[in-house]
Amino acid sequence: MAVSLVVGIGLLVLKFTAFFLTNSTAILTDALESIVNVIASAFALYSLYLAGQPRDQNHPYGHGKVEYLSSGFEGALILSAGLVIIYEAIVSFFEPTTLTDLGWGLGLIGFTTAANALLGYTLTQQGQKADSIALVADGKHLLVDSVSSVVVMVGVGLVWLTGWLWLDRVLALGLSLFIIYNGWSLVRESIGRLLDETDLATIDRVVTILADNRQRNWIDVHNLRVQKYGADLHIDCHLTLPYYWDLLNTHDEVRRFEETLQQGFSSEVEIFVHADPCLQECCHYCKVANCPVRAHEFVRDVVWTAENLPINQKHFVPVGYR
Repeated sequence: MAVSLVVGIGLLVLKFTAFFLTNSTAILTDALESIVNVIASAFALYSLYLAGQPRDQNHPYGHGKVEYLSSGFEGALILSAGLVIIYEAIVSFFEPTTLTDLGWGLGLIGFTTAANALLGYTLTQQGQKADSIALVADGKHLLVDSVSSVVVMVGVGLVWLTGWLWLDRVLALGLSLFIIYNGWSLVRESIGRLLDETDLATIDRVVTILADNRQRNWIDVHNLRVQKYGADLHIDCHLTLPYYWDLLNTHDEVRRFEETLQQGFSSEVEIFVHADPCLQECCHYCKVANCPVRAHEFVRDVVWTAENLPINQKHFVPVGYR
C-alpha cells in the first residue's frame, strides 16, 4: 500500500501533465480520479496500520473493521469524483476548448494505464492472500482506473483521427457514470460489512471445514454465526454433545472442535462454542459409538450446509424416515 501511494502521486502528476498538454476533458476525468486514488491510498495505508494493532480493553474484537471504513471512504471519494466529472463534462459542452498535443497526451496516459493495471493487479492478489478488504478495494479501484484510461485513450484517439470534438465530452460523461457505479459498489459492500452482513463465502468455508473434519461425537451444530473484523474472524455456534458426559470430556471435545476451525484459516480466529446436551430425538442421526442411552436406532446423517447450520435449532430426522 505504501508503494501504491508513492506510485499514485507520480501517476497523478503525469496525468495532469497530459491534461495541460491536450486540454482534453476526458483526460481531465482520468486525472481527477487519480486524486481520489492518492487520497484513498493514504487512508487505506493508515487503516492497515490500525487494523494490525492488537485488541485492547476498548476494542475487545480488535481494530479490523477500520478496513471497511477505509473501503467505504474510498467509494465515497470515487462517487464525488464522478459527480465532479459530470459537471466538468457538461460545462465543456457550452465552453468548448481546442485539443492540442494529443500524441504526447496519449503517450503519457498509456504509460500511466500500464502502471495502474500492474499495481492494481498486485494489490488485489495481495489483498486476497491476506484477506484484506482495504487492499482488495484499492486494487480494484486501480484496475477500474486502468479500464477508464483505456477508454479515454480510444476516445481521444478517435477525436484525433476524426476531429469530432464532441466525442471528448460524451466520453467524459460515459466515464463518469462508470466511475459512479464502481464507487457505489464499494460503499454498498463496506456498509454491509460494517453491519455484519452475512459473508456467504466465509460461511461456506466454515461449513466445508466442519463437514470435512466431522467427528462422531459432534452430534449436531446449529446457530452458527460468523463475523469478520478485517482479516480476523469471530465464530460462535452451538455444539451438541452426549448429555451424560462430564465437564472434562465436554471441555476437551469443544477444544478439539475449536482447533479444527482454527487450523482451517491462516488469520486469527476467535471461537465461542456453547455445548448443548443431546435429546432422544437426536438418536436418529447420532453416530456416537457404544452409546449407553441410545433410545432410537441410527437412520441417517444430517448433511451440514450453509443453509441449515445458522438456524437456531437442532436438526431432527423425522421418525420412520429411511
